[in-house]
Amino acid sequence: MHKRFSVGVSILTLLCVCAALRSTAFAHIPAPHGVQKEAAGATHASGTFDVKVLPQTATEFETAAGLSRFTIDKEIHGGLEATSKGEMLAASVKDAGAYVALEVVTGTLNGRTGTFILQHSASRTSTSQQLLITVVPDSGTGQLMGLAGKFNIKIEDKKHFYEFEYSLPAEN
Repeated sequence: MHKRFSVGVSILTLLCVCAALRSTAFAHIPAPHGVQKEAAGATHASGTFDVKVLPQTATEFETAAGLSRFTIDKEIHGGLEATSKGEMLAASVKDAGAYVALEVVTGTLNGRTGTFILQHSASRTSTSQQLLITVVPDSGTGQLMGLAGKFNIKIEDKKHFYEFEYSLPAEN
């Protein structure tokens, strides 16, 4: 189990590094606190989050296939004030790896309360990496019904930041 945990944590660490490298495109965005309106109805929320990733017991199939399973618990602050709980399935093969995850987010986004689901898909090779985190279509509840968007992660000095570009229908 220790080796599986080490492999999974290595994958997560590398993917977080991928996110940090990828997020340099967001360097022009003001300090990560609060909410801003952007052109064409897009809205932007940013802030910080703390995350706990804990290893879980893999099924026999997962173990045989070289997969690792983890739970995700987040406390999110800033334009999105929320908690989230999710599950991640990760794979590591030589100098490459990947993970998929789903997390249910519960909280308040720009004054609107509800829940929604984020879908993660990430992969890396020795020369490239990709990370995509999006809102699952039609997963919003309460005042977040109709939510769509992309959630980006940035890590600086071991601190986690997020940039969330999203759209919501007008409130009735």
